[in-house]
Amino acid sequence: MRIKTKDDRRVRIQLRQRKRIAGTKDRPRLSVFRSVSHIYAQVIDDLTGETLVSASTVEASVKGARGGNLKGAEAIGKVIAERSIEKGIKRVVFDRSGFLYHGRIRAVADAARKAGLDF
Repeated sequence: MRIKTKDDRRVRIQLRQRKRIAGTKDRPRLSVFRSVSHIYAQVIDDLTGETLVSASTVEASVKGARGGNLKGAEAIGKVIAERSIEKGIKRVVFDRSGFLYHGRIRAVADAARKAGLDF
């Protein structure tokens, strides 16, 4: 795979990570994606290929959270943790989707840990 853009590089890192990270029913994968203006999080069972829980700053239910900043990322981390715990999911594997672990990605992880998820 030839790297031409930053997105190509991120996809290459993401594929390399995905070889080691897999979500199961007991410990699903918490995948995070960030765009310029929003942030999205999903809890995925890779064995069945289904999304168990999801949250994003696009949703109207996430009040006062704008996705392009740290406050929005923290809100998504809290919401995804609450929804996961409601479904009985307490342990997850964190998947940063090729993004560096800092800024908004780290804020989502820290907020989810603080709200009760165990990685």
